[in-house]
Formats: sequence, structure tokens, C-alpha cells
Amino acid sequence: MIFHVTLEQAEDGWVVVECPALPGCVSQGKDEKEAVDNIKEAITAWLWAEDQKAMKALSPKPGQEPIVVAV
Repeated sequence: MIFHVTLEQAEDGWVVVECPALPGCVSQGKDEKEAVDNIKEAITAWLWAEDQKAMKALSPKPGQEPIVVAV
């Protein structure tokens, strides 16, 4: 999957990176490379957490098993 992110230099010198498509998905790094590496991890964690919330809300019918689909 492809996501657009924004980078912003913070006053303390850190680079703050945010993924606007995923509310609250924000990270930072000492430099741009580290910030981008960190937001990749944050995006993965954000998507996993949303999937877990969806699974808890899902009430499968008897005999219906959820399957995992990788994208």
C-alpha cells in the first residue's frame, strides 16, 4: 500500500512525520530517514490496531471463519 506523509522540522530539531490518511498516526526521528522508517512502523501498527478493533466488533455467523488477506 502507498501512503502520503508530511514531514515537519520541530523546534527541538527532530523531524515529525504524520500520515494524514490515518488519524493519529504520527512519529518522529532525529533526521528525515529515521522519521520515515519510524512512520512505516507506525502505519503498520495503526493498521493492525484497526484490524483488531474490527475483529472484536465482528460477530461471525456460526460456521463462518474469518480469514486473513495480505495486501
